[in-house]
Amino acid sequence: MSHKSGEQAGVTFSLPQVEIGPSGRLSCMTQDSASAQREVGSDLIIIGAGIVGAMCAHYAINSGLRTIVIDRNAVASGTTGAGEGNIMVSDKTPGPELDLALISRELWFEVGARVGDTFELVAKGGISVARNNPQPLRGLAQSQTLVGVDAREVDANALSKLEPFISPEIKYGVHYPQDAQCQPMLAAARILQDFQRRGGQLRSHQEVISIEETSDGVAVKTVDTVFRASHVINAAGTWAGEIAKRAGSDLPIMPRRGFILVTAPLPPYVFHKVYDSDYVDNVASSDADLQTSTVIEGTKSGTILIGASRERVGYDKSMSVPVIKKLARQATSLFPVLRDAQLLRVYNGFRPYSPDHLPVIGPDSRIKGLYHCAGHEGAGIGLSAASGKLISEMITGVKTFVDATPFSPARFQNLLVS
Repeated sequence: MSHKSGEQAGVTFSLPQVEIGPSGRLSCMTQDSASAQREVGSDLIIIGAGIVGAMCAHYAINSGLRTIVIDRNAVASGTTGAGEGNIMVSDKTPGPELDLALISRELWFEVGARVGDTFELVAKGGISVARNNPQPLRGLAQSQTLVGVDAREVDANALSKLEPFISPEIKYGVHYPQDAQCQPMLAAARILQDFQRRGGQLRSHQEVISIEETSDGVAVKTVDTVFRASHVINAAGTWAGEIAKRAGSDLPIMPRRGFILVTAPLPPYVFHKVYDSDYVDNVASSDADLQTSTVIEGTKSGTILIGASRERVGYDKSMSVPVIKKLARQATSLFPVLRDAQLLRVYNGFRPYSPDHLPVIGPDSRIKGLYHCAGHEGAGIGLSAASGKLISEMITGVKTFVDATPFSPARFQNLLVS
């Protein structure tokens, strides 16, 4: 599963332009006949064609909403394209996020069955290891089991059977069979393909200029189109804060940079997602400075993915040799067999960071008709299914499957929609 292998997934998305004529009916028009500022109507507009936007689209069309997805670039061209594909429950402490993750994990496999699992969805399981004192990891695992996580303590002997090439210095770990993985770019592409087959529309290269309330809903203006709908979902990832600003609201979503190292194809050396137990602390940290912890997993193509780093440096895409070297050292200390591995490539991306580490899911407290589904940071792929289902239920007025209060944008905003 080399992550370039799924880039745009070999899929070409092509849709006719749609215009609202004088009679109020929708009519197709070719690019040549399109006016400079055409208007398009729908029930719902989703801003963002990453995995979160794709899942929002999936559940919206399931609910019978006429839906259009727009993106300023192409499918999965942002955070989704730089992700590892984690669908994890093991890296979360008991609370609202873990509750959402447990549900989302099951929904992922339902979605896979619905659209056809051609995006490498597999419940490979995760293993968190303690290099020194095992008590914090043991305590976390025990608390997780109380809320439905399958967490199995393993000693050095059991660990060596699960991961034969792990360092013999590692004496304790916890095995999490529920942890899963997918190829996120392929997943977003396939889900949006299915969405289109069922009547949904996708419009690439539509950068949002402004979002305005109207008498009957919301208008999203791009360079050449005005999209009108009753509801709009902001699923723009790290750019969700900027989208909120263009609507006249605000959302404190910030980019948090991370690096991934990809080895050349190797024999099967790593069989689960294996990570240091301090990874959980790094995920929950609000520190802007660099933090690293070892995260290693194999892929179907034979490559091995190595992470993980976190730092808030704005949208700085530059490479950092010290970070790359540190990640490599940590990886080889956990799996010494990787010392002679050749790197195929190194890339970085930006996680949409929320100050309290919970995603923002729900209606904007200032702009009626505007909803947000963002701020998942490194858990966006795993949480996307439940997030999409949750926000669809909010929009359609269905009783939500989980209490959405902890995720409400209102916790960052001081006004309420009347």
